[in-house]
Amino acid sequence: MKKKRFLRGAGLALLCLMLLPLTAFAAEAEAEYTPAMYATFWALVPPIVAIVLSLITKEVYSSLFIGILVGGLFYSGFSFEMTLTHIFNDGFAAVLSDTYNVGILIFLVILGTMVSLMNRAGGSAAFGHYAKDKIKSRAGAQLATVALGVLIFIDDYFNCLTVGSVMKPVTDEHKVSRAKLAYLIDATAAPICIIAPISSWAAAVSGFVEGEDGFSIFIRAIPYNFYAILTIIMMIALVLLKVDFGPMKSHEANAQKGNLFSAGKKDLMQEEEPVNAKGKVIDLLIPIITLIVCCVIGMIYTGGFFDGADFVTAFSDSDASVGLALGSICAMLLTIIIYLIRRVLSFSDCMKCLPDGFKAMVPAILILTFAWTLKAMTDSLGAAVFVADAVQKSAGSFMNFLPAIIFLVACFLAFSTGTSWGTFGILIPIVVNVFMNTNPQLMIISISACMAGAVCGDHCSPISDTTIMASAGAQCDHVSHVSTQLPYVIVVAVISFITYIVAGFAQSAWISLPVGIILLLLTLCVIKNMNKE
Repeated sequence: MKKKRFLRGAGLALLCLMLLPLTAFAAEAEAEYTPAMYATFWALVPPIVAIVLSLITKEVYSSLFIGILVGGLFYSGFSFEMTLTHIFNDGFAAVLSDTYNVGILIFLVILGTMVSLMNRAGGSAAFGHYAKDKIKSRAGAQLATVALGVLIFIDDYFNCLTVGSVMKPVTDEHKVSRAKLAYLIDATAAPICIIAPISSWAAAVSGFVEGEDGFSIFIRAIPYNFYAILTIIMMIALVLLKVDFGPMKSHEANAQKGNLFSAGKKDLMQEEEPVNAKGKVIDLLIPIITLIVCCVIGMIYTGGFFDGADFVTAFSDSDASVGLALGSICAMLLTIIIYLIRRVLSFSDCMKCLPDGFKAMVPAILILTFAWTLKAMTDSLGAAVFVADAVQKSAGSFMNFLPAIIFLVACFLAFSTGTSWGTFGILIPIVVNVFMNTNPQLMIISISACMAGAVCGDHCSPISDTTIMASAGAQCDHVSHVSTQLPYVIVVAVISFITYIVAGFAQSAWISLPVGIILLLLTLCVIKNMNKE
């Protein structure tokens, strides 16, 4: 018996040894596979297809899926089997099993639940009535939205959903279109985070600057972040000058007639939740304040604050996905406990908010999943390598024009891939290598141009997670949000590009930034005069 067992064991071991070279060869072959279109312009075609189709057809789900399919076909060389396996294994399965992405999805669902709790408790309605007495005009409602967006500078995801849930009752009361609300939310998310020293974005940018003091460079680059600064000025000027143009003008005109959701289309139908008529403003303020405090604690917890790190270091080293998920879970539990103690809602009413919150976030979750998968297809085709090579080759020839060129490249890359952080990771190391031992001041301007361009492309891309969350926060149709804010983004982008040309030669924020501000205000005055009826 022992002899038989020994022979079986020896035979099995011999078989494993014989198959080992074949396994290694298969793994090596798989690792060495490079698609024919790798690191070529074709790598950027799938997101371009998805973006163009979504703007033409107004159908974001099918457009994103077609973009994913094109990416899979390009990767596999038009092999049916390999296309399917690549889209599923390296696309949907990979992005939905990524811990960072799962954390963001959890955060989204819990935020939806929190909004449902506040609505059902009557807090949102009470705040709307309170704001009606305090905020007397449409301009006041929009400026209050901008102010709140500026105050919540910790993280763009958190900004989008929190500002939307708080300001919807106020802007609805003053007949501000949901498209305009989505633009104000989106324009105070990434543009604010990219110039706030204490934010998840500052931590990300600092980590990409190798061989230098990343945080110090981030601080010095703030005055040169023309797109972010001009976007904030643009929002305030639009409100004060009472000017709207492009598709947004139609949305705003329809809003004043009672249609808050679309230009000439039927209102988006939404299920009415039962509302507690005895709700008070505190029923909205307590959850929001609890959410902010818990999310900040969650983020510094992941950065090691309770293990001895100082606040700034902990924030810089934080994991936004885990911190926001942990913080929002704690905030939701505390909100339910507070509502039960105050007898605002019963336990069964609180539990009904869980599926309601999830259902409210399903469109955002679907679009995010498709967008992440499309990015995975683009990454597998080497889009980052293609752009990095193009920038590296042009670096020596146009030194003073390089900030403007980097701004355009970053815009295009972030718009095509829907990620600003990925754009930072590609371009910032190249900028540091080009300027490190030649012109430190031009390096600061170029790094800022990279950040500004990435935020610009991310701001207007239909497949950007921040854009998707701004639509969710305002409960606005996603394609309507993208199409209405695109003309506004293009105006600021063109003026930022001109300002970077000036900065490349002047190399001073005191000269270039005032030029950009004057150009922007003049442009808005011209547009206002042209739009006079």
